[in-house]
Amino acid sequence: MDKFLFMAQDYLALYGVKILGAIAILIIGLWIAKIISKSVNKMLTKKEMDPTLVKFLTSLIRVALIAFVVIAAISQAGVETTSFIAVLGAAGLAIGLALQGSLSNFASGVMLIIFRPIKVGDYIEGGGNQGIVEEIGIFVTTLNTLDNKVVFVPNSKMTADNIINYSTKENRRVDLVFGVSYKEDLDKVRTAISEALSGNSKILTDPKPDILVSKLADNSVNFEVRPWCNSEDYWDVYYSVTEDVKKKFVEKNLEVPFPQRVVHMHQN
Repeated sequence: MDKFLFMAQDYLALYGVKILGAIAILIIGLWIAKIISKSVNKMLTKKEMDPTLVKFLTSLIRVALIAFVVIAAISQAGVETTSFIAVLGAAGLAIGLALQGSLSNFASGVMLIIFRPIKVGDYIEGGGNQGIVEEIGIFVTTLNTLDNKVVFVPNSKMTADNIINYSTKENRRVDLVFGVSYKEDLDKVRTAISEALSGNSKILTDPKPDILVSKLADNSVNFEVRPWCNSEDYWDVYYSVTEDVKKKFVEKNLEVPFPQRVVHMHQN
């Protein structure tokens, strides 16, 4: 019994200090990692970096610091870290193979955050969806559609195809087509459209709107109308110009041909 107690005291004297040292390293290291990550967050925020990029970099730095602290604590406790790291590497490889789709989304999320083709608040088209960017996450991008639906688009799908960012440029061109009867005077039609455009305060005067005869269709002469506006006014201009041009056509007695109807003949 005395021999067993002496052995226990020897092991306690040998490993107790190491274990206490490992615990101290773990506690102090985690505390320092928290302070460093908060400091980095404040520094990047003061530089007015994108909030998503700040969040991503802060999380990445904190995870790296925590991993370093844990490995240092394990090494202090007397565990051979070389074999431990090898086991972690093998486990990471197995997990990576099992989560290929998630890792693809992660890699795409990193690309979106670093290269920043889109940012929060932009109106975009990507991944088969359109909407305002609410959040660019590590795995998914969150869009809010114009009819107030929330769409979660996997980042790998977002980067796999073209991304159209409607908010990057300050101004946008609105493309509209209006058809009139062949018998109408084209100058009169152009004047009516010009009057409709000049009454819209959201249409820019520079660049000047285009009013062009674009096509001699089967039952109409088509005008392409291309006014410019601020990007945030696009849909207001689109709908208001359509309505105003229709009113001007009525006011000036300009004939607009009706769409041709398809008549289906039934045989008995």
